Amino acid sequence: MSARLAAISGKLKGGIFSVDDEALVIGRETAANLCIADASVSRRHSKIEKKENGFVITDLDSLNGTFVNDLPVKTRLLEHGDRVRIGDSQFLFLAHDGDAMSKSSDVTLDEAQVISGSTVQFRFDHAINLMARDLSALMKVSTTINSIRGLDDLLERLLELLFEVVPAERGAILLTDEGSVETSLVFGLDRAQGKNQAVSVSRTIVQQVLRDGVALLANDGASKSTFASDSLALTRAHSVMCVPLLIFDRKLGVLYLDTTKARDQFNRDHLQLVAAIAGISAVAIENARRFQWLETENERLLSDVNIEHNMIGESPAMQRVYHFISKVAPTNATVLIGGESGTGKELAARAIHRNSKRAQKPFMAVNCAALTESLLESELFGHEKGSFTGALAQKKGRLEIADGGTIFLDEIGELTPPLQVKLLRVLQEREFERVGGSTTIKVDLRLIAATNKNLEEAIEAGLFRQDLFYRLNVVSLEMPALRDRREDIMLLANYFADKYSAKCNRKLKGFSAEARNFLTAYDWPGNVRELENAIERSVVLGTTELILPEDLPEAVVEAELSPTMTVRYHEAVLQAKKQIILDAIEQGNGNCIVAANLLGVHPNYLHRLIQNLHLKDQLK
Repeated sequence: MSARLAAISGKLKGGIFSVDDEALVIGRETAANLCIADASVSRRHSKIEKKENGFVITDLDSLNGTFVNDLPVKTRLLEHGDRVRIGDSQFLFLAHDGDAMSKSSDVTLDEAQVISGSTVQFRFDHAINLMARDLSALMKVSTTINSIRGLDDLLERLLELLFEVVPAERGAILLTDEGSVETSLVFGLDRAQGKNQAVSVSRTIVQQVLRDGVALLANDGASKSTFASDSLALTRAHSVMCVPLLIFDRKLGVLYLDTTKARDQFNRDHLQLVAAIAGISAVAIENARRFQWLETENERLLSDVNIEHNMIGESPAMQRVYHFISKVAPTNATVLIGGESGTGKELAARAIHRNSKRAQKPFMAVNCAALTESLLESELFGHEKGSFTGALAQKKGRLEIADGGTIFLDEIGELTPPLQVKLLRVLQEREFERVGGSTTIKVDLRLIAATNKNLEEAIEAGLFRQDLFYRLNVVSLEMPALRDRREDIMLLANYFADKYSAKCNRKLKGFSAEARNFLTAYDWPGNVRELENAIERSVVLGTTELILPEDLPEAVVEAELSPTMTVRYHEAVLQAKKQIILDAIEQGNGNCIVAANLLGVHPNYLHRLIQNLHLKDQLK
């Protein structure tokens, strides 16, 4: 007779299922050979297949595990009479006719491995053989710790429960990251003095338990045993117990208990009970750690989502910008924003101000490249009446007006050396004098600076003060160029199209497919500012409900398309332009000025065409 599985409990109780040469898949899904409609059973829970030496059961990474004779197994050779538990169902494996009595869980504690005369080790699986008198303690621990959400509260309550069942004076829980032997969190508790008393542990014992995943008990003067260490000698521990916290073959950390009283030394029953409690606690601790991480991550994501800004973009590059703003805005740190012209540096500065504690105070923006040195000095610091010709009255500067708020200095790299010195003092002392004045004015403000220049190169060239750079560069942000976030091009284009169509009182349905191809293929050296101007031009000059390629600026249409973006008419025009230019340069013997005269265009325009049409390689 072939091998069989006889259901002795669960929803299939009384059923007999044949196990033949083909693999028998057991699970909740209907496609399984043995389907068990039980929520505690995974879709593909386990399988039984015939090998050379008999039938082997394998757990298929199920959620609740596969048990043979009450022991969790990954892969195991089945014997006649073995009891298989899957979810709430139990089966007897019958390899042949005969007595079908199930085997009991014959598990014994392995005390053969003795490190020193009184040191015992045993495997975590052995903790499954518990005495009935310990079941109430396990029930209390399980019920209590699974009702606690906070990690610190959970660890403290767990140690208190351990003190109720084990005569320990001190306890500690050491948690690790990714199974490392180095601990990342340590929580200690003293029976008499609570959390206020520091708890010393033996690093040697902890590292061995973490490394081997084996519980350890050392008695009869642990400080004199093989594991003697300075910490044990200092605490004069008479009995030490260290048990690993294991979950899915992963080491979370250890439970560590000790006592200095000889009459209260730990025994085998204590070790077995604590190991069982560790098995229950490991899941609760892991859940608490994950919940704590999820709460932190949720707060971080909410802070990113809830920041107020006027920027448009959903690309990874812009997500990093939003995350930076959410981190920096609540602080008073000076910020230096870099990036090409037109990338939205002022928008980022306004977003930092809007999400800061200074949001209700003034935000003053000054373009350092737009004014001469004297005018900029007066604009920043203000002036007294009669300080120079035309100073007919006292005037407050932007720094004074921005008191309590934020001052944004755009194009900071254009500041002259004298103004750099005065600005450095403002950053260091938060004080200054008006032009022509002697009264020191103190201000409480935050400074955000922006530049499209490489300030480090300017320092080497002697154009920018190094000490001012260090004062400005407390935290820095690099705004991404539009070509580095092409996924945002159409988002921005649609926004600008809606904006200017409303201003021009023109109804638009959007962009044609060809126009979208040109917009996304172009590199946009002028970034968002150039894109906005291009869309405004297209809205003004367009005549249909869609923005077409002919509505776009020549520079955009002349950009070379990728091979997957073919547009017949415009592609033909581009090829014709290229050939005309190449022919003219050939007739001019490679002289661009002669070729420009032949074409009737300015040499500068011809150079721009060569660059836009990517003809440099062909001309070489």
